[in-house]
Amino acid sequence: MGRLKELRKYVDAELNKMEDADKRNSAIVHLYGVSLAATMIAKKRGMDTELASMAAMLHDMHAYKSGSYEDHAHKGAELAREILGELKLTNEEETDLICSAIYHHDDKLVVDSPMDEVLKDADVIHHCMNDLSKAIKEKEQARYDKLCVEFGM
Repeated sequence: MGRLKELRKYVDAELNKMEDADKRNSAIVHLYGVSLAATMIAKKRGMDTELASMAAMLHDMHAYKSGSYEDHAHKGAELAREILGELKLTNEEETDLICSAIYHHDDKLVVDSPMDEVLKDADVIHHCMNDLSKAIKEKEQARYDKLCVEFGM
């Protein structure tokens, strides 16, 4: 089984522990949506699509497991490191890359490393395009506009 498939199996099992069906469904839609967007963005930018997708699958796991978004990016990076260590899917360098992206993914107004930017951009794409009736958040507008130019939308 491939690494991404193995990670998704783990994530699915964790999400299925959520009792609230609506929250569970939202979590599944978000993680898989961001994962797909991260894969596409990474491919376009010539980056590792598998690692981008793996980072996306884990980026909000702390929030979903704890029920809190307070400092979820930083705490999520710690959780991702634990999960990746437990599953032994990545080497140290890959784990650091994934955890950095998760750690920084909520800092939408700051530019970080290329993989960090892939995850931030994928998260913004999903936030802005999953429910077109919602207004785009102010902190995501400039990034969204830049993505629209990059992808010719």
